[in-house]
Amino acid sequence: MLGVLRRKVASASGLGKSMYAVRPAVSASRISSAATEEILLLPRQCGHARHFSHLVLPGCSENLRPERGAVGNLHSSLSQQICIRPFCSNSGDLVDAVVPYMGESISDGTLAKLLKNPGDKVEVDEPIAQIETDKVTIDVTSPEAGVIQKFVAKEGDTVEPGFKVAIISKSGEGVESVDHVAPSEKPSEKEALKPTSPIQEKKEEEMKPKVETAPVKEKSKGTAPPPKRSATEPQLPPKERERRVPMTRLRKRVATRLKDSQNTFALLTTFNEVDMTNLMKLRSEYKDTFVEKHGVKLGLMSGFVKAAVSALQNQPIVNAVIDGDDIIYRDYVDISIAVGTPKGLVVPVLRDVDRMNFAEIEKTINELAKKATNGTISIDEMAGGSFTISNGGVYGSLLSTPIINPPQSAILGMHSIVNRPMVVGGDIVSRPMMYIALTYDHRLIDGREAVYFLRRIKDVVEDPRRLLLDV
Repeated sequence: MLGVLRRKVASASGLGKSMYAVRPAVSASRISSAATEEILLLPRQCGHARHFSHLVLPGCSENLRPERGAVGNLHSSLSQQICIRPFCSNSGDLVDAVVPYMGESISDGTLAKLLKNPGDKVEVDEPIAQIETDKVTIDVTSPEAGVIQKFVAKEGDTVEPGFKVAIISKSGEGVESVDHVAPSEKPSEKEALKPTSPIQEKKEEEMKPKVETAPVKEKSKGTAPPPKRSATEPQLPPKERERRVPMTRLRKRVATRLKDSQNTFALLTTFNEVDMTNLMKLRSEYKDTFVEKHGVKLGLMSGFVKAAVSALQNQPIVNAVIDGDDIIYRDYVDISIAVGTPKGLVVPVLRDVDRMNFAEIEKTINELAKKATNGTISIDEMAGGSFTISNGGVYGSLLSTPIINPPQSAILGMHSIVNRPMVVGGDIVSRPMMYIALTYDHRLIDGREAVYFLRRIKDVVEDPRRLLLDV
């Protein structure tokens, strides 16, 4: 006969009815009707449990299996019905601010800056920290409105997606107080204000060890002066005049990629010069009408982008790339525009630029440049690209040899416009001239294709009517 244990709750300390009810699920033919009664068990300790199912019964382990045989006679087929109710817990008030997903090619980042302090109020989706990756800067935002209780990570830590950065209290309770005064300064100030009695001063003097001055004087006499440096020895500046700053992840990534480009590609650069007279004249004549219709200024970059598209279509090998023992020819034109930012060089991409007009190119370049400068550009906006244009002329560069952006095969370098004396129709006249440079992978692109590429850009820029007539 199955024994039945019944315990009633004597002191109803807010728990109400029975917490656990174990009902037998066997048929009435095998056990008596008395076995159908409830077995009421009252836990002795509640603790800080989130649900009643987390509690430990007397005589049972945490997995609710019998240990001392108190309920060992129960049939193994008995089903347990557990009443789960929310219990007293303040864990619902705290939420975690974690590192967001950073892209397929980025596995970790560096916590570059904490934008808030413990105790500051934050709103939903308000940035509280910045994560610096190899390509972009990503914000860690607050998932709920509340008060920052504390930061789990500190600046300079390497973090991964899902890593906890801060704990947000929605009610603002339990926030750690922030004391900006160094703790070493407080005791010194308090001790300085305490008055000392003559008896205490006398005891302190007796406790102090007596200092022997004679040996010190003899030692000082015996010390030799530092050796004088010879005239040929270099005089190095002191270390106090130097500053050591760790490289950012973006700068490290740029350095690695550029060095890999030099080690992998057979780099060669060819040059040419372009007369900018006609393009600048076209810009000055239609700049006001262009702004009124399209809402964006007509720049010189759109002219060079359209010229590069025409040159890539005429010389498709420049738009190709080596993959092992194969050559991949791209039937699309995605041009990357190198943009220098305070944090480093980024290269946003103009997708399907061969289908864009001048206005669409100018709008897209302006949008991507603003995002790159503000640090809000995404990884998808910089991924890919089949050819790169770098405009060093905005900084005053007269001539340079740009480095290829892997895995591309060529890069076009633009430079500053300088008025130089040129021979036109037998006469020496002043013309606004620009040097252009093409750095290419000589393993794939021969010098003939590289020269033809630059000649096509020169012809289109000097006579933009060629784009209209496709000649």
